[in-house]
Order: sequence, then C-alpha cells, then structure tokens
Amino acid sequence: MTSKMLEEALSSSEAVQAQLQQLDASMIEIAGRLRRQPPQVAMTVARGSSDHAASYFAYLTMQQLGIPVASLPMSVVTMQQAPLKVSGQVAFAFSQSGQSPDLVNSLRLLRKRGALSVSMVNASDSPLEAACEFSLPLLAGTESSVAATKSFIATLSASARLIAHWKEDSELLEAHDALPEGLREAAQQDWNAAIDALRGCERLMVIGRGAGFAIAQEAALKFKETSAIQAEAFSSAEVRHGPMALIDENYPLLVFAPRGAEQAGLLSLAAEMRQRGARVLLAAPDDVLERDLTLSRAEHPALDPILAIQSFYVMAAHLAVARGMDPDQPRHLSKVTRTH
Repeated sequence: MTSKMLEEALSSSEAVQAQLQQLDASMIEIAGRLRRQPPQVAMTVARGSSDHAASYFAYLTMQQLGIPVASLPMSVVTMQQAPLKVSGQVAFAFSQSGQSPDLVNSLRLLRKRGALSVSMVNASDSPLEAACEFSLPLLAGTESSVAATKSFIATLSASARLIAHWKEDSELLEAHDALPEGLREAAQQDWNAAIDALRGCERLMVIGRGAGFAIAQEAALKFKETSAIQAEAFSSAEVRHGPMALIDENYPLLVFAPRGAEQAGLLSLAAEMRQRGARVLLAAPDDVLERDLTLSRAEHPALDPILAIQSFYVMAAHLAVARGMDPDQPRHLSKVTRTH
C-alpha cells in the first residue's frame, strides 16, 4: 500500500533540485547582508517539525560560522511582551504554512525592534512571508499528508545552502549540488529490519547528537504521529542521566550515527546498550560493521543528516501501514496548526 506520505517523501529530491535552480540569487543577497552587518547572535523561531529543522540550522550555524544560536520561545515575545534587545541581530523563522499567529507576530515584533528577519516557508504568499524582510520559499510544493516530509527536507537543504553562501564555502556549495542524487539513493536504502523490529513496538528512544540530534527529534515525532509509538529523542550525552533508568531487556533504541566527531560516542553507546540487553537499531554508514541500518554518505558530512531522514521517512511510511494505520491522517491532527 502506498501513501501520500511516502509519495511526498520520495519527491524530496525534486524540491531540492528546484532550490538549486531558483534560490541562489536570494540566498546570495541575504548572505551578503549578513556579512556586511554581522550579527553577534542568531535566533530561531519555529514549532514541530520546523523546530527540528531549526535545530539543524542552529548546529550548522554554530559549527560553520561560530555564531551562537538560540531557540526563542514565542510566548516571551507575544504574551510576555519581553523587552528583548535584538537590534542588529538576526531572527530566522521556519514554517510549512506560515500561518500560525504567534510565529507571525513574533517575527513582526522582532523586526520592529531592529532584528533582521528571514523566513523559510513552504506556502507562498503567507502572513509569515509578509512579516519578514527576507523570505526564502522552500519550493517543496503542496504537501497533502499531515506528516511533513518533503517540506522538512527542503528546510534542511535551504538551511545548509544559506549557511554555505554566508560562509562563502565553495566545498559545501559544490557538495550541495549533488544532494538531489544523494536523496534518491538514500530513499532506496533497505530499512526493512526496522519495520520488523518495531511492528509491535509501544515505546522507544531515538538517539542522536550534533546535527544528527535534529534528525532524532524529527524521527521521534514521526513515530508518534504516524505509528502512535511513544518515542522520545535524546542526545547520546543525556541518556546516561535520567533516561538510562527506562532501559531494560529488549527496550528498543534507534541510534543515528552518521559521520563526524560525535560518531564514536554514539557507537560506544549502542554497544553498551546492547550489552544491557536493549534492542538496538544502529543506523550508520557502511564502514560500520555492527550497523543494522545503512546511512548514505553525502558529498559533505554536514549534509549526511539530510540523507538520514530521507531513509527514515520511507521506512516510517511503511511501518505505519504495517501497524494498520494511515500515515496520511494521524489521529487528532491537522496539516495547519495555529497557536497564539
């Protein structure tokens, strides 16, 4: 059985290809402004899957540019009317629909107080786009499934490319040109072992670190949305604190261990959890012999998490069906959420 979620996830490469053809001029303009008037701090404003994309953006911005990034609670701006001193800083908003009033009002107020405002939004002509000085359309097209897939990948892609232009990093830009083909390859990875292991699952942890933690957060949300599994995301650095008490015999863990400085610690954690009797699903590149699921490699390690979530989405759509659920219509949820 196919689903809109699966169809849309598989079309992510087309969205990224459209970005490569249409967004560079706008990104170069925004990046030039950021270099001419460099902020000391960047802020992100988002909810749900878009907030997970913002986590990826934040990690890459700090890693590649050295600029601290804070996730801004919208209620501080809209409900508490806090006198935030943001003049000369930059605020990035991330959204699929661009319609949530608290998101729109937050960017409007931050812009009024002197922050450069930039939105990444999928829907065209949205209130969020109008509220910001600059806006980058994600170009993912209409997304019919309630569970966001291609718009999430498009947000990660736009984030990485904007950072590459901001840094004037020719290596990352060149690697990004190969991302559509990388996504097509990642969509073909065989993750049937995860479907077999999680078909009857009631709860699990999803583990990541660094830029990969954003992927763990997104995967945990999709497990909840589309398969009604109580999934929680944790950084591998946090599992040995309180969460460790939950792990007993056959407790399932999905561990994302892409390339990078964090990989060694993730592999060590996976091995330790196996010794404790946990049911570990280790997602790692093909040079990691103990992997259960294979992660594709991008042309640049900073892009590996984008390929990882592509492989996950395909599996998640099939898992929902295997559990007798409709991944396109999660219970109690709608495509557009408006919060105040």
